[in-house]
Amino acid sequence: MSIVRRIARPLLATGYIVNGIDSFRNSSTAAAHLDPALKTVRHAVPQAAPFLKNSAVVAQGLAAAQVGAAALFALGKAPRLAASVLISTTAVNAYLDFRASDHGTKEQKAARRNSALKNVSLVGATMIASVDTDGSPSLMWRAEHFVSDVQKQAEDLGKDASKRWEKAQKVASKKAKEAQKAVSS
Repeated sequence: MSIVRRIARPLLATGYIVNGIDSFRNSSTAAAHLDPALKTVRHAVPQAAPFLKNSAVVAQGLAAAQVGAAALFALGKAPRLAASVLISTTAVNAYLDFRASDHGTKEQKAARRNSALKNVSLVGATMIASVDTDGSPSLMWRAEHFVSDVQKQAEDLGKDASKRWEKAQKVASKKAKEAQKAVSS
């Protein structure tokens, strides 16, 4: 892991951890912001309604997911998966913060805009982190090369089997001629 990654990942994760802990501690406030969105989801997807009844538990689950993913990301453990979870939780939080913030006065509008821009910037940074392979090939690259290697091995095996078949035919033909000579003599 490069020195930039060793420094940048924990720095990026710090904000997520603090925000997640605050959301977990103040789950009633987060649940109040989350409740209108959950009502919409419950109406759109009735099968999810039993899981989304208690908005405080959903808010705590989102906060716990954010803290866990941020901790994994900071430690460099499954960083692409952790970054993907952080993108999801941050997008939800950004949407809820934007809807819940006051926007009556000029100062409130400026604060709302700044908060939205900060959240969008965090999502963008985390999106970049989610595709960072840390010098290792991506799963797609590995899969493509695995398929290519298997195809080459299959071709080689086919060529080898063809050569062996031709050799076996030649040997059988030679033995048949020898046997025919022996019978005629």
